[in-house]
Amino acid sequence: MRTREGAHPQEGRHMRGRDDTHIGFVGLGNLGQAMALRLARDGWTLSVLDRDPGKCAPCAAEGARVVTSASELADCDVIALAVPDDKAVAELLSGSTGLIASLRPGSTVLVHSTVLPVTARMLAEEAASREIDVLDAPVSGGADRALAGTLTVMVGGDSAVLDAARPVLECVGREIQHLGPSGAGAATKLANQLLMFASLAAAHEAADLAAAYGVAEEALFRAVATGTGASWITENWGFFDGVAAAYEAGGTQLRDRTWTKDTWEIVAAARQADLRMPLAGLLSQYVAERVEDHARQAREASSRSDQARTVEER
Repeated sequence: MRTREGAHPQEGRHMRGRDDTHIGFVGLGNLGQAMALRLARDGWTLSVLDRDPGKCAPCAAEGARVVTSASELADCDVIALAVPDDKAVAELLSGSTGLIASLRPGSTVLVHSTVLPVTARMLAEEAASREIDVLDAPVSGGADRALAGTLTVMVGGDSAVLDAARPVLECVGREIQHLGPSGAGAATKLANQLLMFASLAAAHEAADLAAAYGVAEEALFRAVATGTGASWITENWGFFDGVAAAYEAGGTQLRDRTWTKDTWEIVAAARQADLRMPLAGLLSQYVAERVEDHARQAREASSRSDQARTVEER
């Protein structure tokens, strides 16, 4: 955010607009690339960075500038991060070599990564000492909704900062929810993930139970669609098979996949808050294996189907 000379950013914030805002987007994985593409196609001035330069190509084709180091983003007005975890976020932002040390006062950092609430608070405090604003702004909805600009964005931080950054966030999100001070967005995202993965684990076991008595997955979820067992998971069964396939194609390691990383972060956040959460602990040990196994079976079934179709066409 530009400020009038001598003013603290709190006093001089103005609404971010396409004409005077340069966004630096770091992290072009499955979701991050879709968000960056949405911004580029919507006309924002955009620079992109990823540790795999090949992932920058789609954004470059939409007019984004490709950079090879975070230091090249020091002139940006807004930094958006969609990197894997706390460690990656802290390495990019914190310390003498981080972006917080090189960004201009009045700049804004949007942390779209799923991070621990204490990490979000720590970074916001460090940034404030240099008159830089940080919003923890994790998102939910997946790559397709990112491309459509209909993500849910869960925001923690100062309301005036959110108001100024809202045009950027509204480009990628339909629902922009302000949950409270720094860390509140991060906490809400982890709570969302706990609800989602608990439902996902239950759906897998429900499918096992039904299958043991001869009921196919498709029939099961069709039957519960109008019952009390229906959920986003049952209505979008197969969603995580697609996400896993995208992770495989992009070379994302298992530890960085959301069903591994986020379930462990839920447990870590609970421990930091002195909360006893046995279900979260169980999910952190269980759900990743179920998701990966189901996705692998789906890929194998698809491959067999393709092979059979090829034989028929011959």
